[in-house]
Amino acid sequence: MSETSAPSTDIPLKLGPGRIVLVVGPSGAGKDTLINLARAECAGDDRVVFPRRVVTRQASTSEDNDELDETAFRLALARDQFAVHWEAHGHLYGLRRDIDGDIRAGRTVVVNVSRRVVAAFRRAYAHVVVVAVTAPSDVLAERLAQRHRPSDGDLDARLHRAVLEDPFVADLTICNVGDAKLHATTLLAMITPGFGGAGPA
Repeated sequence: MSETSAPSTDIPLKLGPGRIVLVVGPSGAGKDTLINLARAECAGDDRVVFPRRVVTRQASTSEDNDELDETAFRLALARDQFAVHWEAHGHLYGLRRDIDGDIRAGRTVVVNVSRRVVAAFRRAYAHVVVVAVTAPSDVLAERLAQRHRPSDGDLDARLHRAVLEDPFVADLTICNVGDAKLHATTLLAMITPGFGGAGPA
């Protein structure tokens, strides 16, 4: 292409200039724990947004989700109200289109998602950072047993799926064993690079 050629209109532009930080990993890895700690550190900073997911599962104290039944979720989906949606462990998950406004405004959006939708985020958004949170299988099993919710289904099957997952290439991998606050600081450094004061400059 010459310097005077017009850009192709066949390839949609990716949404920016803001960033999406995707936190992925198996059930029981402690993703929400680290996100909640990072959110507390970012309180009052309007440059960072932690959107509430919409989930067809009963809300719990450890997760900051909005609950919808499946019928209402599918209606919202038909009305194109979700920027991204996915299905995991027999439940439907979605992120409202509000996040697109945050991205256009240059904010950083942090969310816990399924690794299955990482490619969809990378196709739609210009700046995507992936943080994988993991833990040894015995730790995952213990955590899943401690938090057991009726909506979780068969815990053995859930753990088996987590152990069999292929290694995931991420921008950062956190083995979340030990001091959760220390690991949250590592996550925060990925969320707030160059912000001055809340992460590495």
